[in-house]
Formats: sequence, C-alpha cells, structure tokens
Amino acid sequence: MKKLLASFMLLAVLFGAVSPSFAEEAAPAAEAVTATAEAVAAAAPVPDKGDTTWMMLSTLLVILMIVPGLSLFYGGLVRAKNMLSVLSQVFGIFALISILWVFYGYSLAFGDGGSMNWAIGDLSKMFLAGMTGDSTAATFTDGVVIPEFTFVAFQLTFAAITTALIIGGFAERIKFGSLMVFSALWFTFAYLPIAHMVWATGGYLFEKGALDFAGGTVVHINAGIAALVGAIVIGKRIGYGKEPMAPHNLPMTMIGASLLWVGWFGFNAGSNLEATGGAALAFLNTIVATAAAALAWMGAEKMMRGKASMLGIASGAVAGLVAVTPAAGLVGPMGAIILGLIVGPVCLWAVSGLKKSLGYDDSLDVFGIHAVGGIIGAIGTGIFVSPALGGVGVDGYSMGAQVMTQATGVLITIVWSGVVAFVSFKLVDMVMGLRVSEEDEREGLDTATHGERAYNV
Repeated sequence: MKKLLASFMLLAVLFGAVSPSFAEEAAPAAEAVTATAEAVAAAAPVPDKGDTTWMMLSTLLVILMIVPGLSLFYGGLVRAKNMLSVLSQVFGIFALISILWVFYGYSLAFGDGGSMNWAIGDLSKMFLAGMTGDSTAATFTDGVVIPEFTFVAFQLTFAAITTALIIGGFAERIKFGSLMVFSALWFTFAYLPIAHMVWATGGYLFEKGALDFAGGTVVHINAGIAALVGAIVIGKRIGYGKEPMAPHNLPMTMIGASLLWVGWFGFNAGSNLEATGGAALAFLNTIVATAAAALAWMGAEKMMRGKASMLGIASGAVAGLVAVTPAAGLVGPMGAIILGLIVGPVCLWAVSGLKKSLGYDDSLDVFGIHAVGGIIGAIGTGIFVSPALGGVGVDGYSMGAQVMTQATGVLITIVWSGVVAFVSFKLVDMVMGLRVSEEDEREGLDTATHGERAYNV
C-alpha cells in the first residue's frame, strides 16, 4: 500500500499534476491513511483454520446422528409395516428444518430481539441477509472466531434433530403432511425461543446463568415434552397393550444407536466451538457417561427381569448421552460417570413403571429417555460443575443457587414446549387431521402413506 501511494505521488509530480511541495505535505497524510488501514486489517479477527475444520467435522457428525443414526434407531423399533414411514419422517423433517433455519430460524434464535430479546431474536438476518464468507462468529475465547456460515450450519443440525426426535412419541399413527406442518409450527414457536433464551446473549435463561453446554433443555427436554403431548393428544395405537408391537429389527436399532453415539461427539465436543481442552473434556465425558449409563441400565434390567437385553444396553447408552449433553464441557469425568450411573436406572423406570402407571403410548419412549434424562442432566450439571466435585466451576458459583437456576430452566422449557406442542397439535388436527384412518394404521404407513415397502418378502 505504501509503495502504491508513493508511485502515484511520483507520477503526479512528474506529470505536473501536483507540485513537489504539495507532494511533500501530502506524504504524511498518506502515511497516516496507510497506517490506519493496516491497523484495521490487523484488528479484524481471522478464523482459526483448526477450529473451523473441527466445527465443520462436528456438523457432519451431527448430520450422521440424524440421517442415518436416528432414522435407523427409530426405524428398527417400529413394526416392519411402518419402517419406511419413520425413515421418511426423519429425512423429511431434516430437509424442512434446514430450509426454515436459513430463511428465518437462525436470525430469530441468535439475533438481537430488542425489547423482546429476553425471549426471541429479530429478523435482521432473515435469509442470512448481509452474511458473506468473511462474516465471523465468536467462540468462547476472546478474539477467536469461526466463519459465521460454519456456526449457522452447526446450529442448523441441532434444530433439525430436536424436531425429528419428537416423532418417536407418536410413531405409526400420524399423517405425514400433518407432521410436517406441526414440525414447522413447533420449530418456530418452541425451539427458536428456547434456543434464544438459553444460548443467546440477552436471553432470559442465559442472563440468569443457566448452564446448558450442548442442549439438555434446548434439545432433549424440549423434544421429550412435545413427544409426550403428541402421544396423549393423538392417542394410543390401535391394539396397544393387547397386540404384540415388538421392534421388528433390533440389529438395525443397535446400528442406529452406535451411529448416534459416534455422531454425539460432534454434538457435545463441537459445542465447545473450538478444538481446545474444553472440547477434549466434552469428548471424554461423552464416552464415559454413556458407558456408565449402558452398564447401569444393563445391571438394573438384569435384577428386574433376570436378563440384560441388547435393546436395554442401547437405550441406556442413549440415556447417558442425553444426560451428559448439558454437562459435557462443564463437569469432570467422574461427575459424568455418576450422571450415567444415575440416569440409566431412572430412565429404565420411566419407560417401564412410569409409562405403565400413567397409561400413555409413547411409542419409542422419547419422554422416558429424552425428557427424563434431560432433566437429570440439567439438574446434575448444576451440582457437578462444582470445582470441588471436579467441575470447571463458574463465577460466583453456589451449588444451591445454581441448582435453582437449572430447575428454572427445566420448568420454563417444560411449560413452554408443552403449551406450544398442545396448541400446534390441536390447530393441525382442526385443519388437516392428525391421525391416519384405522384402515391405514392397520395396513401400515409404508404402503398407506408412501406406497412402498421396506421389505419385499
């Protein structure tokens, strides 16, 4: 830049455009402009290539969780005649939420909502307006940034899997079109406000100091409550409690659970937003909490029923993943293991004893694993974040106060998600109808809704 300006000055003098004295007077000003430009360039944060690569990989891992992980996990749990319907629902929701996220979801979740910023963002970044490849998003370290497009993509996957999780509560009996409309409504009026309140600067729970590292409230409690409401509003499957409704392909469910576990490393460790020690802690916790929960569920099931099932081990692993999600980068490995040991037996009770006593038909136990596991994880985070228990600690930490803050986040999420889900289901039911006909339900949604079969035998 300096050489370029000097060249222009020399040419101007040679051709008589300016006098030598003027050039001498202008030189300091040119030097000042150059220095200012260089200072601005130096001050502009440049995305770290390592962090950016890690976040792109984490985004891919979360997509692996959804398609195919969640699809196969859920698909194997339903009856054979409904296998493709579940795959179609997960895939369809992922596609739908991906588009809605870049249209307006990102802006509402992470924008500045002005007077409503406690609950929701604004539309200043609708359609990703003003965003370019040079736009950056902050991480948890001052001065360290990643490309904003990377952050947009990463958070997109969270919105998509949260909405897709809900279908397990009423699998095998909902209309495909009605589900898609419900998903758009619930995403807009439940997921986006909760995400903003918990994760965005100015959000109500964020400002209160609620801790949710990767989505205990935003993802799991949020989805689990909506699934329970859906199961109750839509009603039980025909023949529930009278006819056999065993999973049709447990090996497929095991493969899906394994893909969920692998993808969850992007979910939890990626939420650190940087490839640092914080990500390494979340990575390790995602191993040990999951392993502990699988062992705990397996042991409890052995004592209760005399046998430890593969489905129980897989379900325990998912429960452990759910519980460690809000705590992943905040608690020590021993705290993560304790969370896993607690959540395994409690979720086993929730999907058996609690479900039976209340009489609801949560087809794939979304409430029993995700809502209950999420509540344990959210409250447990307030306890095990304590430095005395191996956690990373937070400024001004008091266990009692932090647990109360965590409980406030849990309660707000339960009420908000439950009300939005109930209203959304009722609206869709009035306009389109929620449930397939009895004939279609008995035939199976694969052929009745999609005109194809998973297995031609």
